[in-house]
This record gives sequence, structure tokens and C-alpha cells, in this order.
Amino acid sequence: MAQKPSIPKGTRDFGPAEMAGRNYIFDTIKSVFRTYGYMPIETPAMENLSTLLGKYGDEGDKLLFRILNSGDAFSGVDFGAFRTEDGGYNSKSLSLKVCEKGLRYDLTVPFARFVVQHQNELSFPFKRYQIQPVWRADRPQKGRYREFYQCDADVIGSRSLLNELELVQIVDRVFMLFGINVVVKINNRKVLAGLAEISGFPDKVVDITVAIDKIDKIGLEAVKAEMREKGLTDDAIAVIEPVLTLKGDYKEKISSMRALMEGKSVSGIVSETGLKGLDELEELFGLTDAAGISQEVEIDLSLARGLNYYTGAIFEVKAKDFEIGSICGGGRYDNLTGIFGLPDMSGVGISFGADRIYDVLKGLDKFPEDVTSATKILFANMGAAEVKYLLPVVRSLRESGVSCEIFAEPAKLKKQFDYADRKSVPFISITGGDEMAREVVNLKNMSSGAQESFRKDDIEGILKFVGIE
Repeated sequence: MAQKPSIPKGTRDFGPAEMAGRNYIFDTIKSVFRTYGYMPIETPAMENLSTLLGKYGDEGDKLLFRILNSGDAFSGVDFGAFRTEDGGYNSKSLSLKVCEKGLRYDLTVPFARFVVQHQNELSFPFKRYQIQPVWRADRPQKGRYREFYQCDADVIGSRSLLNELELVQIVDRVFMLFGINVVVKINNRKVLAGLAEISGFPDKVVDITVAIDKIDKIGLEAVKAEMREKGLTDDAIAVIEPVLTLKGDYKEKISSMRALMEGKSVSGIVSETGLKGLDELEELFGLTDAAGISQEVEIDLSLARGLNYYTGAIFEVKAKDFEIGSICGGGRYDNLTGIFGLPDMSGVGISFGADRIYDVLKGLDKFPEDVTSATKILFANMGAAEVKYLLPVVRSLRESGVSCEIFAEPAKLKKQFDYADRKSVPFISITGGDEMAREVVNLKNMSSGAQESFRKDDIEGILKFVGIE
């Protein structure tokens, strides 16, 4: 029996219509990146596991796809050395024995590795954008895939908060071009570290961060339960809980948090780290006010973003009119290149989730009408003589940047019209013997029904008729 074709769960095929939409997303984002001085790079699909492990926390490490060293990677392995007391195997140690590489989990860690490796070739601050696929061994569900594209922009080698402002401006511009209403949520990891300090558990900042990062998914009570499981006391949770439910604009929230960080919480502990984070938030929101951001920007003190390498401002962007997870996110990382031997190189970046943005554009019917049509004009095939007559016209149009094609066979007009309809071709030309005798080309707008004839050398007239000035 023939094998039934299939693809791995959490991955997808993309046909011409989907690819047209995806390229529209990529091209739009690239165009905005370039206007802010970002330049493109690419890195390999796989990295050494030593590059990836330990950069995303324990939960992230579990989602790394590991690659066997070869098709015979288990040959010669002493499996007894990996036995556990219960008779099983230490899968983590065994995987490191047979897997030295893994598929990249995101684009930020490979970027940090790239910067360290090529530091003598770069000018700092270095701005780069990168649009490539990443892989995560996650449970597939709506809006969450095992293979997906990220569209990243990062600037490294500068601590200025103007860089954070630029990223907010990029987000603002991209989603304005897409016609998507979003809310840009901003927090600061120093504030979260300060929250851990004033709760009396400064060593639990990662546990607190991981827990509150889930608040939108599991709710406040489940977050509190998880913090208890991690060893936080009810008194500590009582300090944290009001922060997660603060109301008001950014000035009111910062004012309330500043009082807590100055020692006015029930614990009485002062956090200089938290106060520094609040200073940064105040400066950044002052810049966004001055820049006139059109999209909604708010401070969200429950925003944590689980990646361990963030050290300052953190961002998350959500669509306001479509139910889906975050469609863009990022933050500042001060220590990422240090683990590769290049300390004191601060960076900040954002990542657009192209797959989720596609779902939002499709769900809200925001794709431009002509995006999914690769062909602007279809020339009907009325016979061999007519095809030869049309060839110079088609060549001139293509040289002018118009996508057009001649139907391959002299089939019935209904079949050719059906073909144009299935491909959403907006214009069709039916040029036969009468048109040839008059040395004209006939064009029809498939949407309005309007028809017009043009001299075969009147390329400018044809371009104007199809909407290209």
C-alpha cells in the first residue's frame, strides 16, 4: 500500500495564497525595520546545544528539539551508565551524549552568539533584523506551533532608552500599516526583582516571574497556588497580589509601586533595584508620550515574560479585536553576550510572531484584496496567431513590473474564466482576430465589468487601466 502523506503535528504546508499573505507580512515588517536603520542577518537553523541550553530556563530547555549526532548516534553508547535507581534512564544526560546540536528556539540567543563571534567586524551600536523559522517542542494548539517564523529587530551596544522607544514606534507603525488595533504592554524586570525583594524572597524572582507570567492563562488564584508550591509564604504573596491588580494610568501605577519599593509595604523592605526599574519605566513612558504613539500603550505590572535573559524593559503586544495570544514581544537583556565572553554589551529587541499575525489578519479580513493574486492580467488563449500577437505586449508589461500570463492552451473561454476566478485575477484580456486587425488589446476589469481597448503599444494606458501609475 502507498504510504499516506502527512506532516508532523504543529507544522504546516503553505500554498500560494498563504505564501502571498505571509510575504506581505514579511515585506511590510522589513520595510519598517529598514526605515529605522536595521540591517538583515541570518544564522543556521541548528546551533550547538551548549549555545542554547540554560538560556531559556528549565521550561525552555525542555522545549528544545535536539538533533542526533548521526543516524547511528546510539552505537557504542554505554546505556548502563545512564541507568537511574528506579530502573529508567537519565534522559537529559543521555541526550547530551548523543545530541550535540539543537534547532534554534528563538533568534535572540543565536544573535548574541553572532555578535560575540563577529564583534570585530561590526560597528556598535549594531542594529539587525532577522526573519527566520524557529522550533519548539511544545504542545500544538490554536495559535501555537512547533515550527514558526519570528521577525526580530535588536539593537546591541547601547543602554539608551531611546532604543526602547524606537521599538515601540516600530510596533506602532507595523500594526498601523496592517490595520490592526493593538495594546502594547510594558513592564520592567527590575520592578519584578524588586517585588521579590520586598516580599522577602529575593532568591525566588525566577519562580515569581514564571508564575505571574501565566496570570492571563490560569488566573490569579492559580498563580498564588503556584507561588505557594515554590515556597512563598502567604505574607509574601500578600505583598505581591495587590501589584498584579493595580488600576489606573502609568503615572498612578508607578506612584503606587514607588511607595511599595520605598519600604511602605507590609514587609517594610526597601528595594533600590525596584526603584531603578520604576525610574526607567517613567522615562520610557515620558518618551512614548512625546513621540505621539497612535496605538494604546500601557504599563502592566503583571507582565513577566518567562525568558530568563531579560533584565530591563519588557514588551508584549496583543490584538484588541481578535482572541489570540501575544503577537509581538521582547525586552532588554544586559548579560546575554557575557555568557559568550563579551561582558557589558547591553541590548534590546522585539520579535513579531508572523504566524499569529497571519491568523489575526485573516480572521479580521485585513489582507489587501490584491495580496493573494500573483497574476494581475490573464491573457486568454484564442489560438496560436493571437498568442504570437500578444507576446510583445506581455513582455512590455512584465518589464514594467506587471505580473501577467497567457493561458497555456486554446481552451474554451469558460475554462479560462474559471481559472482567472480561482486565482482571483483582477483583469482579463480577450484579444481575438478582430482586435488583431485593429491592432488593439482588449481588457476587462473582472470586479466592475468595465472594458476598454488599447493600442498594442499603449503600455502606459494599460498600466493606468489596471491601477499602476
